[in-house]
Amino acid sequence: MSDTCCAPGFMPPKSIILDEGVRLLYDLNKDQLVDIIVDSAKNWLAHDGLWFQAIEATHGMDAAMDADREAWRKFTVIEAQRIMARLGIEPGGGIPALVECLKHRLYARLNLQQMDEATDTRAVFMMVDCRVQSARKRKGLPDFPCKSVGIVEYAEFARTVDPRIETRCIACPPDPHPDYFWCAWEFTLRES
Repeated sequence: MSDTCCAPGFMPPKSIILDEGVRLLYDLNKDQLVDIIVDSAKNWLAHDGLWFQAIEATHGMDAAMDADREAWRKFTVIEAQRIMARLGIEPGGGIPALVECLKHRLYARLNLQQMDEATDTRAVFMMVDCRVQSARKRKGLPDFPCKSVGIVEYAEFARTVDPRIETRCIACPPDPHPDYFWCAWEFTLRES
C-alpha cells in the first residue's frame, strides 16, 4: 500500500465541492499532510500571539487579557465540538472522552502534554512544554500569566465534552510551578 492519503488521482465524491487549496491535499503523502497540520497549528498560534500583542499595544495588558479570555470562551467550545464530531464522540462521554479529545487539540500539535493519571472519574493533565512559555523563558522574560485564560479555556472545553466534568487548576502562571510542567489541570466527573 502506498503512503499517500488516497489512491493517486483520487477525488472526493462529486457531492463535495472543494476549492484548489483542499483538492491539492488529496495528492499528498502522509508525511506531507502531517507537516501541513503542524505548520497550520504554528500559524494559528502565531496569529493568536500577534492578535494579543496588538490589543495589548493599543489598549493595555488588562484589556488584552479580557479579550483573550472571551475569545477562548468561544473558541474552545468550537474546537471541542469539531473534535468530537470528527471522532464521533457524543457529549456526555465522561473522562475517557475528554482524555481522547485533549489529544486532538491544536495545542497537542505544538506542545508536549501528558495525562499524568486518568480514571473513569478523574484525570490530571499537564502541559510539560509550552511553546509560548518556553520562548519567553529563552528570551529572559517572565512567565506569561495565562491562568485566568486557562481556567476559561479548559473548563469550557471539558464542559463541552461532558457537562458533568469540573475543572480545577493545579498550577498555571503566574502561580509558581515545578520545572517539569508549565500548567496542570484536574478534571473530575460529578456524580449525577
